[in-house]
Amino acid sequence: MFSRVSRTAVVSNLSAERRWRIVLARDRRYDGAFVYGVRSTGIYCLPSCPSRKPRRGQVEFFLQTDSAERAGFRACRRCRPGQAIPVDPRVATVREACRLIDAHPDEPASLATLAARCGTTAHRLLRAFQNVLGVSPRQYRDERRLARFKTQLKEGKKVSPALYEAGYGSTSRVYERAHAHLGMTPATYSRGGLGVQIRTTTVPCALGWLLVAATERGICRISLGDSAATLERALRSEFPAAAIARDDATLKAWVARLTAHLDGRAPRIDLPLDVRATAFQRRVWEALQRIPYGSTRSYSAIARGIGKPTAARAVARACATNPVAIVVPCHRVVREDGGLGGYRWGLKRKQALLAREAASGATE
Repeated sequence: MFSRVSRTAVVSNLSAERRWRIVLARDRRYDGAFVYGVRSTGIYCLPSCPSRKPRRGQVEFFLQTDSAERAGFRACRRCRPGQAIPVDPRVATVREACRLIDAHPDEPASLATLAARCGTTAHRLLRAFQNVLGVSPRQYRDERRLARFKTQLKEGKKVSPALYEAGYGSTSRVYERAHAHLGMTPATYSRGGLGVQIRTTTVPCALGWLLVAATERGICRISLGDSAATLERALRSEFPAAAIARDDATLKAWVARLTAHLDGRAPRIDLPLDVRATAFQRRVWEALQRIPYGSTRSYSAIARGIGKPTAARAVARACATNPVAIVVPCHRVVREDGGLGGYRWGLKRKQALLAREAASGATE
């Protein structure tokens, strides 16, 4: 893999203030998206540099390390910005293509036209997108268009004006995609899930507390935490206007299957799901469900398995956004070196899940 630049870093148009917040957070996802120079020391660093943070007035931002050096800054010896991110020409190509797509959301430009504007061929542009972002230019356009549409709705705009401002040519195009991407119609989503019936229950389990929530189509959320109240608040923040009601009796059977699975008494678990996902997320989650009980796979192995060998970081993000723990077993994905990596519900729970599966000796 040429670059460690994350999808977020590649596709975002970052303001100076946003860059400053990234530096304060030491967010390594943006390493490679920019560097910052400190005038008082004459040194430039990666956003994730562990050195003491300077005052905002002393900081200057640069997109490339050579720009910082031309301005008279020298590389930090702690984070080594000149060595940490090898230059990958595909990143610049993809960033330019993303800029063109974002600037003209209502133009259905062909891959060949987009490639010509970027000074490359259609085949090379497609391969660059797949290697850097894990999706095609069309999938990227669709996701960005949908994100704009959802933002417009949340800002209170009516459906018709919002969809045209987002770049959709007709109402039929957005409604036909609503089930897969919004999980409900656009008008319902804009009202925070108003009219959607969500049944929920929380129970203590070996890993703390387990929350299960479901619509009429299937389970929409399975989460683990330290308290029932925390889990319930997170669910309500996702659907603030939905009709969320506790229903222990209706969900009892599904909870029993989940707890039996956690105890090693039911290695195979297959429950109906109602989750929102991009095309890439769905491919990753389906791959996770094929990992045998008691086994693990690396992020890079999952990436290779779905035909995106350089998308290991994107696979990790898809695991982090998995809304249905256990059923989609993202805890079975680890680093290439055998390290646990991350886990949305805490590394101790991930370690406990893997240990229980290994100790049970059961197979699917």
